Amino acid sequence: MKWSRRLAVLFLSLPILAMAQTTTPPPGEQPKPRHQKSAQAKPPEQAFILVGAGDIASCKQPQGAEATAKLIEQIPGTVFAAGDLAYERGTPAEFEKCYGPTWGRFKDRTKPAPGNHEYDGSLAVGYFQYWGAQAGPPEKGYYSYDLGAWHVVVLNTNCGSQVLGGCGQGSPQEQWLRQDLAEHANACILAYGHHALFSSGVFKRHAIHPELKPLWQDLYSAHADLVLAGHEHSYERFAPQDPEGDADAKLGIREIVVGTGGRSHDPLGFPIANSEVRDSETFGVLKLTLLPDGYRWEFIPEEGKTFRDAGAGVCHNASAPATH
Repeated sequence: MKWSRRLAVLFLSLPILAMAQTTTPPPGEQPKPRHQKSAQAKPPEQAFILVGAGDIASCKQPQGAEATAKLIEQIPGTVFAAGDLAYERGTPAEFEKCYGPTWGRFKDRTKPAPGNHEYDGSLAVGYFQYWGAQAGPPEKGYYSYDLGAWHVVVLNTNCGSQVLGGCGQGSPQEQWLRQDLAEHANACILAYGHHALFSSGVFKRHAIHPELKPLWQDLYSAHADLVLAGHEHSYERFAPQDPEGDADAKLGIREIVVGTGGRSHDPLGFPIANSEVRDSETFGVLKLTLLPDGYRWEFIPEEGKTFRDAGAGVCHNASAPATH
């Protein structure tokens, strides 16, 4: 009987306790959220991935392209393909049989650039037929796109092509590039094409392409940050430099040659000025993480190889006063 009376008293007191816990705060005082945090968590940085290489697929030696395709398969984001994609002449059949089964698996997210093998004996018919509108107009082969704060320029470095009109100052591509960069004056800027202005390759005529200097000059004037290339079947990273090859830590362009897509390996000679890292024995891909105020790079080797390279750089235009 005593227990039943105690339970009855406890039951009747519950509404009173509940009312005491939900009393209205004094005038002028706002109720505090039950789970209020001392500080809001910062949102994650807006990052975009760009990954790829040049000099990729050969039906005679498919193992290299198969190995690098396995790497791309595991990395999200946009794929860059820096020329000489389907050996030996970039025919429709070679794109279908050599490139298609390997890097062609990522066709929908790839932004290609043409190489000299695509123009070998033709006007890159197989290349433009395979890529369609993704490769830009057939008479040009150059175009641009945006990834977050970054403006990415795809160059056609086959300056001797009879339909391109060269790469010199005042050429159609150079005029287009100047205009395109002017329209993105406050962006972080990255460019890629097949041939390199600087390389430590053994055969200098193959390795170094001074005809690209006018395009580099436009990029340098626009405070571009990165230029990627292939052609030499090796990996080489340069310190930031100007179009004359003079070191410029403040506003220089960092060039990375990444002709490591799987075709074959080319020997490197003695390092030229500003060459920082080199490797000529490893297939692999370059992964770039593009951030609002800079970038990170990482060379990822094929399975079984140990060569790696990684680092970070700043976006020149992110720290410069905005222009209008």
